[in-house]
Amino acid sequence: MKKVLISIFVVIIVVIAALLAYVKFSLPNVGAAPDLHVASTARQIQHGRYLASHVSLCMDCHSIRDWSKFSGPMVIGTEGKGGELFDRKVGFPGVFYSKNITPAHLKNWTDGEIFRAITTGEDKSGSALFPVMPYLYYGKMDKEDIYDIIAYIRSLPSIENKTPDHKIDFPMNFIVNTIPTKASFVTKPPKSDTIKYGAYLVNAAACMECHTQVKKGQVIAALAFGGGRDFHMPNGIVNSANITPDKATGIGNWTAEEFVARFKAYENTSALPAMTANSVNTIMPWTMLAGMDTSDLRSIYAYLRSIKPIHNEVVHFVASNEQK
Repeated sequence: MKKVLISIFVVIIVVIAALLAYVKFSLPNVGAAPDLHVASTARQIQHGRYLASHVSLCMDCHSIRDWSKFSGPMVIGTEGKGGELFDRKVGFPGVFYSKNITPAHLKNWTDGEIFRAITTGEDKSGSALFPVMPYLYYGKMDKEDIYDIIAYIRSLPSIENKTPDHKIDFPMNFIVNTIPTKASFVTKPPKSDTIKYGAYLVNAAACMECHTQVKKGQVIAALAFGGGRDFHMPNGIVNSANITPDKATGIGNWTAEEFVARFKAYENTSALPAMTANSVNTIMPWTMLAGMDTSDLRSIYAYLRSIKPIHNEVVHFVASNEQK
């Protein structure tokens, strides 16, 4: 009997080891990078800049942000430089740095490899990207918008900046390989279809990722946009707002003008309040989103007003001394 139990135990260990080896060395597997060459026209670069800076917010993470000011505005001249830190102090399973996406780093990447990384989460070498970059949302965009983002990235001034390697905690160092997913592209709705176009923008901006509570790292779909996801900041915790049309706890009583004004209030970065020792900041990149076209913000408002209301009272800021 003892020999049988030992044999069963050995078999279990072998199966587990084989499974871990498969996940570690055979995944991700989203397919080869497409044979792609983006024709970088002035129009594409301009639109790509708009998307990367104000909608999909590539520059939010891949540039340096000035956290001495409210909402951490981007430091001009660092576009695409990379180096922003995401670590255990702010709730991540390890230590992650945003990569340099200027031509200095991407010069040996093909357009297809950049495209695959943005839309599936598999990089040039075939390694999985941790979804700090919301590629699961970008893979549901229109291909043409991704092409424009690539055109803009290619146009950035080269900045030599080697970023540190990631250090991923166990078991996430295995789990991360299972996250990259083949893209499921859509055709961007016309602006005239306000609600559908707004839904497209909300996905492109990955609004749901921050404005929804999570469980074991997974967004709780039933609570979509209900707010309450917590983000650890140096002096406390910021909880994302409820942006459903609930009248008591969400934006149900907001007018379109009030919604747009909330964003446009942060267009002037020189007027942003400085952070003090007792301030709690926010990761919401208000200054970048403030650059979004008013018509696009109105479309986002229209879509958010069309979704299911969720009653969830959110305390937006909790200072460290209030958590004790």
